[in-house]
Amino acid sequence: MELADIYAALRRIRPYIHRTPLLTSRLLDNLLGKRLFLKAEHLQKTGSFKARGALSKALTLERPKGLLAVSSGNHAQGVAYAAQVLGVKALIVMPEDASPFKKQAARAYGAEVVDRGVRVENREEVARALQEETGYAFLHPFDDPLVVAGQGTAGLELMAQAARLGVFPEAVLVPVGGGGLIAGVATAVKALAPTTLVLGVEPEGADDARRSLERGEIVRLQEAPRTRADGVRTLALGRHTFPILQEKVDAILTVSEEAILEAERLLFTRTKQVVEPTGALPLAAVLEHGERLPQTLALLLSGGNRDFSP
Repeated sequence: MELADIYAALRRIRPYIHRTPLLTSRLLDNLLGKRLFLKAEHLQKTGSFKARGALSKALTLERPKGLLAVSSGNHAQGVAYAAQVLGVKALIVMPEDASPFKKQAARAYGAEVVDRGVRVENREEVARALQEETGYAFLHPFDDPLVVAGQGTAGLELMAQAARLGVFPEAVLVPVGGGGLIAGVATAVKALAPTTLVLGVEPEGADDARRSLERGEIVRLQEAPRTRADGVRTLALGRHTFPILQEKVDAILTVSEEAILEAERLLFTRTKQVVEPTGALPLAAVLEHGERLPQTLALLLSGGNRDFSP
């Protein structure tokens, strides 16, 4: 993955995405004793950064019959939106226990959702069978260089926006699931500002990325982790994303479920931003690891598709 790949992705997707703002909050800064810059991907098309990667891949396909994906939620909406742009159908394989809110949102974008008997552990097997049956193009949620390049465009935007403010973040904090977002963002950040730290954040009960980097090999979870941050309930990093994390990510921080909930609360009450649990992971890391972190931080708020159902 090179910086040129991310610029190429940005040229592809620019007509179809929002250039999301870089938000600040004096209240948060004073509360936490840091200077924070919040990259608001929760305000992106479909409510998350996933639209970037889905479009980056989909726009390279030559007359696909349709688009097929596996997802716990946000990738589903990104692929459904990409299918709308291309004028084709979208078929999404989602676990039965995935957020009903996110299933409904994918259907609202015109996707057909397959979830009966689907679990995180078997969803890719179900998708492969459907791909043989339909002939649709498969868009992996993270383990595809074109998807990674699309996600990296959020990092390009972040660094350009910070530079215009005369700010150079000492660290960029990014949620980690399968690694597509942080791999793309790290590629952009390290090319533009090599001394800026790139720090991944994952829940304590879903720390496969941290363990993978410590061991020097991909650690695969045996079952889907139990965490409110449903966007990072992946079982393992991808074979394309893991080497990028090894080369470009400085550390992985883990956070408690209590810190994730408190981060959501602070974002809502202090900034009036509705951010889903996964998107709140970077702020949760500031709450729990603030004393170890530099003073000027950029936090990537990855999504805002918060399920408020009981």
